[in-house]
Amino acid sequence: MLTVLRTTWPLLLGILLLMVGNGMQGTLLGIRGAIEGISTTQMSVVMAAYFCGFLLGSRIVPGMIQKVGHVRVFAALGTTISSLLILYAVAPHWIAWSFMRLLIGFCFSGVYITSESWLNASASNETRGQALSAYMIVQMLGIITAQLLMNTADPAGILLFVIPSVLVSVAFLPILLSTQPAPSFSTIKPMSFARLFRVSPLGCVGIFMMGGVFSALFGMASVWGAIRGMSVTEISAFVAAIYFGGLVIQYPIGWLSDHSDRRLIVLGLAAFGAVVSALAIALQPNIWGLLLTAALVGGVANPVYSLLLAYTNDFLDTSDMAAASAGLLFINGVGAMAGPLITGWLMSLIGPDGFWLYIGSLLLLLALYAAWRRTRRPTPSVDQSFAVISPTASPLAVEVALVNAGNDDPPADAAKG
Repeated sequence: MLTVLRTTWPLLLGILLLMVGNGMQGTLLGIRGAIEGISTTQMSVVMAAYFCGFLLGSRIVPGMIQKVGHVRVFAALGTTISSLLILYAVAPHWIAWSFMRLLIGFCFSGVYITSESWLNASASNETRGQALSAYMIVQMLGIITAQLLMNTADPAGILLFVIPSVLVSVAFLPILLSTQPAPSFSTIKPMSFARLFRVSPLGCVGIFMMGGVFSALFGMASVWGAIRGMSVTEISAFVAAIYFGGLVIQYPIGWLSDHSDRRLIVLGLAAFGAVVSALAIALQPNIWGLLLTAALVGGVANPVYSLLLAYTNDFLDTSDMAAASAGLLFINGVGAMAGPLITGWLMSLIGPDGFWLYIGSLLLLLALYAAWRRTRRPTPSVDQSFAVISPTASPLAVEVALVNAGNDDPPADAAKG
């Protein structure tokens, strides 16, 4: 790991600062929206715009990189993000915010694609798995750190918009000044959705549902907290707990998934998350209960996403992984766009409980579908070991993670039933 940090620290430091900036703007907008009197429905459009932009970026940015190169795309996207973060405070209107969130989502998608391909090129075959693990940990730590910084100033002022803007600007310095050469880049053609569904119906349906869960958790959590009347400290702690749960629970679930039926674990985790969401509605817990709830639901959502990717790849050859990953990430993005809109609509109808109702309903449906799929196809032998993967990862990063995980054990032929 020390070797990995020595060779990739400029990129990892840059990603850490970028994630701090991204984490701050997501939480801050939910809080500032309530201060500005923006309605829940309008804020749901604002939050959904990010995921729409992210999806567009995943389709367009690879072509941009091929035409002008990593460095120019990286610098252009970073400058745009930094400028938009300041403009939030200048134009506090939901339509303006929606447009800016669309652009920021586009830019962050490009940043992830660029940085992940750069990281992949800078690591050797022996260290690539460790590098990607460090990258995922840094992403989580950046979001958690962002929540701590939310308590440094008044959200009604401009300083909390200035801090992420400065951090994003600084984030590109260690990356662009690094002596590591920019890698070559090739676009990945997605597998057809019909073929992808034939390979793994559970993977496709589950990834779509988890897109909705993720976007609700990470896009609407601060909006939910503001509606519930929580303080800035409480909201930031709640969001941090979601990511902390995901960081801690991923690894034990990963070990378990490599020794048992992944579908059974998906079923159990989704059912558990649905029960926790229902208890949040029934018990109306205090702040400590809410932090525990956030950690548990966040801890469920992160490994379920990775489990579904690993399960789908149990039915694929290594050569098909990148194409399948590109298709699954697109499906995840479509689900993510709908998440904030449906959550905002439910909260406008029944209040803050709509947040948990939406998340719990999706997890319950996923559990029921996983249970039904277990009756339709025999359990495959585990061909790919579990890999910690972010839902914002590019197809390249997903492929690298799964290939490196699969190399931990001798490959076995997957059942094709």
